[in-house]
Amino acid sequence: MHSHLSLSRRSVLRAASAAFAAAAVSHPVFAAAAAPVRERSIAEVIRMSPVEMAEESAVVRAAMTSLEASAKRLSDAKLAGVILDIMKNPMPRLLEGVDEARCLEALRREGLIDAKRSSLFPPLADRSAAPQPYASAPGSGYKSHHAYPGGLATHCALNVASAEKLADSYREVFGLEIDRDAAVGGELLHDLHKPWVFQWLKDHTCRVEPQLAGTGEHHVLSIAESMKRGVAPAVCVAQACAHDHPGTAESEARVVKYLRAAAIIAGVDPVRGGYLAADGKTLPQPRRMEGFVVHLADHDFVVSGPACQWTAAALYELFREQYGLTSEADLNAARNYAFANLTAMRLYGVLSTRGKRALGEEVARIVKKA
Repeated sequence: MHSHLSLSRRSVLRAASAAFAAAAVSHPVFAAAAAPVRERSIAEVIRMSPVEMAEESAVVRAAMTSLEASAKRLSDAKLAGVILDIMKNPMPRLLEGVDEARCLEALRREGLIDAKRSSLFPPLADRSAAPQPYASAPGSGYKSHHAYPGGLATHCALNVASAEKLADSYREVFGLEIDRDAAVGGELLHDLHKPWVFQWLKDHTCRVEPQLAGTGEHHVLSIAESMKRGVAPAVCVAQACAHDHPGTAESEARVVKYLRAAAIIAGVDPVRGGYLAADGKTLPQPRRMEGFVVHLADHDFVVSGPACQWTAAALYELFREQYGLTSEADLNAARNYAFANLTAMRLYGVLSTRGKRALGEEVARIVKKA
């Protein structure tokens, strides 16, 4: 009798442990990708636009809901309002009253832009509307991380969750007072202009991103947008640290370049505005932890970049061999649909642990061959 009870207790404990483990990883994005409810034929898929793919994806909706919840948890209602407004309508306000020629000349004078560049901003056919919704933008360039419709939202969902957890960990382990508005808000704002920079093209790839101040232009344009919208300097400085950090003189010099370039575009003085120290050569002193939190949290690309490339190659092979696709545009569309509904990282996890057959089975949950 005692043995029977022990076995029963162990079974209950194992079941409880399994349930707890499942609950622990059940982020809304994970749940949506694990149980897709829509299945389309390959013919339907290749006719869909990137915006339609994102609008239909439960994964993208879950990621957007997660980001909105993180914004609403910030204590600064004005900052939360700016972030939510950008996610609702990513129309670049920094274009209002800007003199592009003057900005270009000032950036050239400081060596912050290629001297051969004849234009500064990404194209914008309609100055009254964003080029695409925030929710349909890719996470990066087409050969890089989370490069699919809604990839920006899933990329940011991971990075923002990382920023929140890092802020908690530094407080819990070392007792550091972390300004969550700067740390989490800076990460929420970091990629805000990817809908403008990475516009979708007719072949289902996206625009190639030029460099600005030694980094991808989305970074500097996003900082400039934050400045233009009156985001607090401490948040802008933390945001600027996403692509580098003030831990060494060389790295800090790069962050200073991002802020100087952004200030030129936003039409503000970086020193008077509180974005740089009085000498204009370093960040405000003492250097705060929030920039380091943003920088560390923004490193999902280290794994998601190659993971997206490797998985995309396997998907192209799958769609050629099993679905009969031949044109590059159709292959891109099918790849985009699979990633938008299952995420590149989930599919990489399947491919890297269970192989190509399992990858095909995963895709078959959402795409029919006929």
